[in-house]
Amino acid sequence: MLGASVTVPSACSVLSLDVGRKRIGLAGCDPLGITVSPLPALHRGRFDNDLLVLRHHCQTRSVQGLVVGLPLDAAGQPTAQAEHCRRYGVRLAQSLGLPLAWVNEHSSTWAAGERHGLQGDRTGRLDSAAAALLLEQWLQDGPALKPAQSMAAGTGAEPIDGGS
Repeated sequence: MLGASVTVPSACSVLSLDVGRKRIGLAGCDPLGITVSPLPALHRGRFDNDLLVLRHHCQTRSVQGLVVGLPLDAAGQPTAQAEHCRRYGVRLAQSLGLPLAWVNEHSSTWAAGERHGLQGDRTGRLDSAAAALLLEQWLQDGPALKPAQSMAAGTGAEPIDGGS
């Protein structure tokens, strides 16, 4: 059962990603997990180019982990985009040498649009607002960050129950 063994994460500087095909919404939090801030969205390119930008964010923010949204449907089942997000998240975490956690991003873009009046935004602000909601959800509910190797092996990769 999803969420049955959720451990609330220890506060640390984390980078949250709302991975899309064209853009990646980004948000970060302070090392105490008190303040969540949307960051400029990354307009997708080749993975190596994305990695350079994301590595810079991680270094300048002293990031200790990644939170990646997984798009699940209303029944909690993975969507077609979920596998893409899972592969991207694992590859990124392994490349950066950082642990990661998955968060159910069901309705996060809609919720961010409603909260911030960004419905229909194509600039990336909506994507980063959604990433901020994912990070807020993770700070409240977990799960704890885990090594990317365990995610690639298929263990510990289940997102938490519920969504934003």
